[in-house]
Amino acid sequence: MDIVIQNFTVQAIVPIFWCNLASVRPYLLLARQAIDELRVSHPDSTPSNVRSVYMSPWKSHQHNGKLAPICNHVIQVAKQASVEYFNTDLQKLNFDLRVTDCWGAIYEKNDHTIAHNHFPSDFAAAIYLEAEADCAPIIFADSLSIQPVPETLILFPGMLNHSVPLNTGARRVVLAMNLQKIPSFPNPA
Repeated sequence: MDIVIQNFTVQAIVPIFWCNLASVRPYLLLARQAIDELRVSHPDSTPSNVRSVYMSPWKSHQHNGKLAPICNHVIQVAKQASVEYFNTDLQKLNFDLRVTDCWGAIYEKNDHTIAHNHFPSDFAAAIYLEAEADCAPIIFADSLSIQPVPETLILFPGMLNHSVPLNTGARRVVLAMNLQKIPSFPNPA
């Protein structure tokens, strides 16, 4: 049986969230240490659309426990964004969020990332651990350019296309992750 799928497109407003993470600086320092440790324990960059001097394994949060605090914090930010901007309390719907993938990337001169998205993830996140003033931005849907700022989080729907153009030489270190909804069953009374 052949299935014919047709495609329609609509212009839509898609939210991208920004959050200052200075209040959880110890988590960011642990994450930065974790990337350096992963570079020693897993020295080969993971093949992907990221063309950087180093990219840690997809499941870095399972390889280094120092990533747990920032992963848990990002989950809380995403839950709050769900309530405030999508009018959806995941807990009331018996859902939780889980980090399914987490990786670090170190960008130096001439590094970049090819346009892509993180579907089927519900949310994707980029946490800027280092970002020199003239490093490459993240570009969403070929239209919105956001300049990285150290100690910030950018959270966005996983289906949103994004890229990083050729880095001119300024260093940028990012921790990225995918978040997925999972059923959470309430404890029986």
